[in-house]
This record gives sequence, C-alpha cells and structure tokens, in this order.
Amino acid sequence: MKICVLASGSKGNSCYIETKEAKILIDLGINCLTLEKKLKQINVTPKEIDAILITHTHTDHTAGLKVFTKKYHTKVYQTEIMYKELKDSVTEYEFINNQIQIKDATITAIKTSHDTEDSNGYIIESNNKSLVYITDTGYINKKNHNLLKNKNIYVLESNHDIDLLMNNPKYPYHIKQRILGDRGHLSNKDSAYYLSKFIGENTKYIILAHLSEENNTDEIALKTINETLDEATKQNKNIIIAHQNEQTELIEV
Repeated sequence: MKICVLASGSKGNSCYIETKEAKILIDLGINCLTLEKKLKQINVTPKEIDAILITHTHTDHTAGLKVFTKKYHTKVYQTEIMYKELKDSVTEYEFINNQIQIKDATITAIKTSHDTEDSNGYIIESNNKSLVYITDTGYINKKNHNLLKNKNIYVLESNHDIDLLMNNPKYPYHIKQRILGDRGHLSNKDSAYYLSKFIGENTKYIILAHLSEENNTDEIALKTINETLDEATKQNKNIIIAHQNEQTELIEV
C-alpha cells in the first residue's frame, strides 16, 4: 500500500492512496490543474484514478471535484446526505454507508463529528495492509476505537495548539469555541491522545494532517505527539507533517 498526501490544510485537501489494484483519492479540494501536476510527480495519470472518497462537503475538500470528474469521469463515493450538496459537481457516483469494495481495497466508513450535515473518516485495507484517514472532527467516537487500533498508517488531524488558538487576536471568541467544540477540529493534544490509544506493533507511519497555519507549528505538533507517546510508553513511529503547499513523499508499507 502506498500513500501521498497531496495537500493538507484549510485552503485545500487531497490524498492519494494506492493498493496493488486500486488508485484512490480522498477528497479533492485543490484545482484540477494542480492535482494533475501533483499526480504527475508520483508517476500517476488522472485517468488511472478509480475512485474519489469524500469526507465532507466543505469547499477545502471538494472545490476541484466538478472540473476533475467532468474531465475524467471518475466515480465519487459519498453519503446520500453529502450528495444533496454535491449533486451539481458529480455525475458518476455511489453512496457509501458502511463498507464498500474498490477492486482489492476494502473501505470502511467511520462517522466523524464536524460542523457539516455529514462527515466520514475512512479505514482502507488491502492485502494485509491498513490505513486510517481521519481529519475534520471534534472527537473520535469511542465505539470505533477498537476498529482503529494497530493499523500500518495513520493520517490524523492535528489542527491546532490550544494556547496559540486562544491567544490569537485575529479569531473572535465564537470561532475559537467552534474549533474547540465537538464539531470542530482535533487539537495536537487530542490527536496525540488518540494516537497513543491506537498505534501498535503494526504501525509504521503517522502523518499529521490539516495543521492550522495560524494556530499551530510543525515543531509544537511534533513535540506534543512525541511527549504523549513517551508518557504512554508507546514506541515513536515515523512521524510526517503534511503541508498545504507541498505534498509528502510517496510512502509504502
């Protein structure tokens, strides 16, 4: 299994995942031309993409959908609730409620909690390899914790440092409360806590995603994660920060 986070942040998100048989995008919040260039850098042509999984309908996750799907006729997987907002942007689609199969990839949808009508995270499994992708959520429901344990790769939101957010004069109080709330975003501390519960012997990589450019830094996010994993006596894994304007390396497990 291979993964490359193509863009991650409040201005646009997209992630490429490859199994032996399937090539999948999670979200398409960057424009078509930028996506084409980013895929070319990892030797993938847009026509090869088998599916696009949508986490939720905010524009930083869907802005490039209409042009790309019109050009390449890629099937979009979304919930029925998401489709009500995205129907003008997609022509070929399938509803995803719990689990679907795309070639050799088994995809399980995990409900997340964000300030939108519906939102998903995803577990992707293929040929004894596994990946978790969860961003844009205020918390991760405890009923899903066992499903999320001991996967090979975690892409998990680490959006903000609480102190930086609360002391940011640009953000009004109600926005701060929205970000911190159950339908907002995971802080560094939240992300670190969940990772300390989830990662195991099979875990090879952690990718921290959707970092705020205003209320976080790479250094603070890494420090928080590492300290929490140390306290939990969990072995620190390869930790990678996903950025807005540059894609990660193509990681393989």
